[in-house]
Amino acid sequence: MGRDRHDPGSGSQARHAAYARRTVARTRRITALGWLLPLRGHPPEDEIPHDDLNDLERDRVAPYVTDVRGPVFALRNLPEVVKGALFARYSRSPKPLRRLLLDEFLPPEGAGPMTEAAAVGEERAEALYGRVLAEYGDDSVAQLGAAHVAVEGASNLLTKVLEWGRLGSYLEQSTRYISFADRPGGRYRYHRPEPIAAHRELGPRYERVLDGAFDAYAALLPRLVEHVGARVPADPGTPAAARERAVRARALDLLRGLLPAATTANVGIFASGQAYEALLVRLRAHPLREARAVGDAMLRELRKVIPAFLTRVDRPDRGGAHAEYLRAAERTAGELAARLGPPAPVTSGPAVRLVDFDPDGEERVLAHALWPHSARPLAEVRSLVAAMDPAERAAALAEWAGDRGDRRRRPGRALEATTYAFEVECDYGAYRDLQRHRMLTLQAQPLTPALGWDLPAEVADAGGGEVYARAQEECAALHDELAGPFPAEAAYAVTMAHRIRFTMTMNAREAMHLIELRSQPQGHESYRWVAREMHRRIAEDAGHRAIAAMMTFVDGGDHPAGRMAAEARQEARRATLGR
Repeated sequence: MGRDRHDPGSGSQARHAAYARRTVARTRRITALGWLLPLRGHPPEDEIPHDDLNDLERDRVAPYVTDVRGPVFALRNLPEVVKGALFARYSRSPKPLRRLLLDEFLPPEGAGPMTEAAAVGEERAEALYGRVLAEYGDDSVAQLGAAHVAVEGASNLLTKVLEWGRLGSYLEQSTRYISFADRPGGRYRYHRPEPIAAHRELGPRYERVLDGAFDAYAALLPRLVEHVGARVPADPGTPAAARERAVRARALDLLRGLLPAATTANVGIFASGQAYEALLVRLRAHPLREARAVGDAMLRELRKVIPAFLTRVDRPDRGGAHAEYLRAAERTAGELAARLGPPAPVTSGPAVRLVDFDPDGEERVLAHALWPHSARPLAEVRSLVAAMDPAERAAALAEWAGDRGDRRRRPGRALEATTYAFEVECDYGAYRDLQRHRMLTLQAQPLTPALGWDLPAEVADAGGGEVYARAQEECAALHDELAGPFPAEAAYAVTMAHRIRFTMTMNAREAMHLIELRSQPQGHESYRWVAREMHRRIAEDAGHRAIAAMMTFVDGGDHPAGRMAAEARQEARRATLGR
């Protein structure tokens, strides 16, 4: 995402730190509940036993650490398994880390160059992991090593499975910046699942319908670029290149609803060994053949770089049993849900509902903000806060939040003391973006055409409504034909314009992050609407107007230029850097 208009720019770290200091000071100032707890300092540096190496030993460890003397340093030039095992050993040894590295992982002096040292270290690391996992059952050691993995040509159904874990980092090809109108090798970029492709009748029909959706996308793209460009007046202060990129990005955003869920993308993943283990088990339990095949391929490739972390994934008594448990739980939930009877007909369009919240949420947040500085039990602080006049309580919350300066500065974890549960019905394209927020609990119903689809007003205004609608209806009909023989694979045919129903449960601090970020002008209008509705319902339905008022960077305006300002800033940075 580009920076918003409140971008702190250079010196942002200092300003963030200053905001944090001011927040603490304000909290102490408004705490009238008792004595502040005394602050404790850190031991002087000379009391920390970190440097017990001689000069020769320092020379030997120097290639692997960023500092050979100081108490703070980073590891480098070591395999992931060695770094992880070194840290695992660190927790059970009185030795400083550099001493451990020298004594237990590096070969004796003169044993060979760095590559040989790394090989020796890996052997020792593998042995250590075997002991830790087998003898102690300490799964946390698998958090200490990580790997980067690329998954290319994954369907948009699969990307959501890959990006489900909370403890990984993910980057996915963007439908905003990449056109899917091209046909590499003469074929549009979408997944052709093997069971459907092998079917004599449905295989050819699947390709005809999806090709038709991509044909509509390709035909409408130049029309939408022209239409959006005409709506956005040229600004002499905006570089032509920035304007062109912003116009094209908005056109691509408007047309992404034509892309089926089978559309493929490349995904980059960075995660720990433990996170990969959970992901691989989940993939092996998944009903989609594509997910299981990618899971097998990932396991094979990850074992080339972090094998010690993944010894249990395909063991029948460990990962196999875990995958079967997940499959059984899903089957049981489906059977229990079937007892509820058929769903009622869909009579509404997109919706955001606040289905659960804490009526005393603002009291809880203020109490948790004041409690660390009060020297009183939490229950007592809660009672005193509850006795405040509502206007006094709202003023205290506002003073605590202070002048945030930009959306990246948020008050402390006291905001996590209250939560909101939303049920959302919006297009699948918006769901794809919102699903990437992982500091919350998200559950989704299957992707089907049952909830209908959305037509962007600008597509209709550009004269593309009929073409757009025909593609949606044809994809929906294909889904219904596939649902009988191929229930898991039928969702591939559903477009990103079709709605999906899901829930998001989050604390107020995550709500502030999500709502402010996803309401920014450069965002897609469909999830901007969701974010603004969430903000409104926190204020009106929950009655948490003070918490809603803290979200000062919610943008509720209409921005036909979309990313224009962000692209102009990016262009200016390019010019500054001489690129």
